[in-house]
Amino acid sequence: MITGYLYLAAAIFFEICGSICMKLSEGYANILPTVLIFVFYGISFGIFPIALKTIDVSIAYAIWSGVGTVAITIIGIFYFKETATAIKMVSIFVVMLGVAGLNLSDKLA
Repeated sequence: MITGYLYLAAAIFFEICGSICMKLSEGYANILPTVLIFVFYGISFGIFPIALKTIDVSIAYAIWSGVGTVAITIIGIFYFKETATAIKMVSIFVVMLGVAGLNLSDKLA
């Protein structure tokens, strides 16, 4: 089971790298980040199904999308100097709460 979460963490990492490269590609104008988008997303999509061998898809996808969303938002604020509004911070908290709730749902049922 722990191995599944390691694969999930790797899939999340490469998905985040791909998302950063999307921003850096400037609409596919910069060739290296453009190529890396496909490389990183390819790796991410290649690893994610391995994680699904031991993790329910509903839980894995919620973690994948939630952690990716929160990480990209934080990277956007600190690296790309995007605005950090109160509603953005509350929304990050709500996403994290939702992912935690989905993880606990099986344990509490």
